[in-house]
Amino acid sequence: MKYNKTCKAKFIDRPNRFIAHVEVMGHIETVHVKNTGRCKELLIPGVTVILEESDNTERKTKYDLIAVYKEGFGLINIDSQAPNKVAKEWLDSKDYSYIKPEYTYGNSRIDFYMEKGEQKYLMEVKGCTLEKDGIGYFPDAPTERGVKHIYELIKAKKEGFMSSLAFVIQMEGVNEVLPNIDTHPEFGVAMADARKAGVEIVFIKCQVSEDGLMAVK
Repeated sequence: MKYNKTCKAKFIDRPNRFIAHVEVMGHIETVHVKNTGRCKELLIPGVTVILEESDNTERKTKYDLIAVYKEGFGLINIDSQAPNKVAKEWLDSKDYSYIKPEYTYGNSRIDFYMEKGEQKYLMEVKGCTLEKDGIGYFPDAPTERGVKHIYELIKAKKEGFMSSLAFVIQMEGVNEVLPNIDTHPEFGVAMADARKAGVEIVFIKCQVSEDGLMAVK
C-alpha cells in the first residue's frame, strides 16, 4: 500500500489519542493520529514523524500522522488502517478463490473470510507497532475486543473453518510477535488457547518506507 503525499515533521505532544501537535515546515500544526493505541514509547517529544497530507479540504486537520522514527531502531508505521490493507494485498497473492473483508461470524466481525475449494477460512488481523529487544509485542493497550475475536476464531476452528490470527509487523527487523502479558494478561491466555485449538498464528513481515507499507512475500 502507498500513501499519496507525505512529509517529515517533528513531534511535539499528543493532547489526546486522536490528535497531536507537530512542527512541520517551520510552523505548529494539529494533526490526526491514525492510531488510538498508547504508542508512548514512540511518540516522544522531538522525534521525527511522517505525515500524510489529505486531499480533503473539508477536514479539520490537514495531515495524518502515519509513522515515526524510533531512536536506535528505525521507521515504524503506526497507521491502524494499514494492516488490513497490507493483509488484503498479501491474501491476494495467495491462491484463494474468494476473499471477503469484514465477515460477520458469531457476535463479531472477523477481518477476512476466504475460500479455497470447499475449505472455508477466517483470518483476524492485528497490527504490531511495539518492539522490545528486536521482538514484537501485542497489544500496547488492553483489548477486550481482541480477546473476543480470538475465541471466535477458536469456535470457528471447532466448526470446520481454518482459522488464523495474523500479525502485520509494521516495522523491519522483527520476525515474530509475542503477547504483551504485562499490559494485557488475558490476551496471552487467549493466544495460548488459540494455539492449542489449532488456530494458526501468522506473522506478516513488511517493508516499511515513508510513503508505504508492503508485505514481504
